[in-house]
Amino acid sequence: MAVYTIRWNPFHPRVFISCSADWTVKLWDHDVAHPIMSFDLGNAVGDVAWSPYSSTIFAAVTSDGKVHVFDLAENKHEPLCEQKVVKRAKLTHVNFNQVEPIIIVGDDRGGVNSLKLSPNLRKIHEPYDEEGNVIEHDPVQLQIEKMDRLLAAADTKPATA
Repeated sequence: MAVYTIRWNPFHPRVFISCSADWTVKLWDHDVAHPIMSFDLGNAVGDVAWSPYSSTIFAAVTSDGKVHVFDLAENKHEPLCEQKVVKRAKLTHVNFNQVEPIIIVGDDRGGVNSLKLSPNLRKIHEPYDEEGNVIEHDPVQLQIEKMDRLLAAADTKPATA
């Protein structure tokens, strides 16, 4: 099946994501020969994009007109948000705004829609000490460590037939 999009994670140098006509989004570690996670979205997946503010959030669009937003730090199996955006068109492109909590999607009929992320999908989780004070940290390193925890928890053995 055709692979439509491949994108490197903006925070982690070994991690990338792919989407394809076989209805799947796959998460890859460059050092592993097979995908470490796979998500069946029930329709051909036209595009996928990483969030610019979190190493574990991505959005994918499908041919049935839906946007699926995942946060792998919150749920490794289901999207946190699934929204039907268009009725008679196939979604073909998705992109996060670099500054505002907005996603834009494009379809096969020339339409473009913007979607504002809900508050739970735009939170940046800061590290806190026992008293509730934010711990001084490097935000990029924090995102790398968050993805490293996800990679360490993933099953790195290939699925058998």
